[in-house]
Amino acid sequence: MQPTRILPDLQCSLLCEEIRQEITGNFFLIGVINVIRVPQLPVVASRLSVFNRWTAGVGRFTETTRLVAPDQSTVISKGQVKFELQDANLHVTNFTFFTQVEFKTPGTYFVEVLVDDVMKLRYPVPVILVPQPNAQTQTGGQTPPEEPGSPS
Repeated sequence: MQPTRILPDLQCSLLCEEIRQEITGNFFLIGVINVIRVPQLPVVASRLSVFNRWTAGVGRFTETTRLVAPDQSTVISKGQVKFELQDANLHVTNFTFFTQVEFKTPGTYFVEVLVDDVMKLRYPVPVILVPQPNAQTQTGGQTPPEEPGSPS
């Protein structure tokens, strides 16, 4: 008896800056993101990409990928894609592109990947506020010359 439906396994999920595909079918993931460091908030990311690969399933499915704010309930971006696996030995690669994503506060955001409303993976993406360097650092560590007549 042949199974008609097996929920697939999520082989991998990676947040990155860009995804490209060669003529051979191989993928380039550019700028895999572990943490987002920004000099000020709020900030808008013009584009974030999520690379998801599914395997070991049979049937038709809906993948939902969402980016969740640090409060763990606000969905700031979401994408859905339908896909099919005809044999458990096959795999499918899906992309989700989030555009104009606004990060309003520092903290840990989360990427969540679901298939047919079943959570398969949830991973953190910290957004860290890194202050601008001060004037001394901007001049290469050199102190500006002192004014004539100023105390030393």
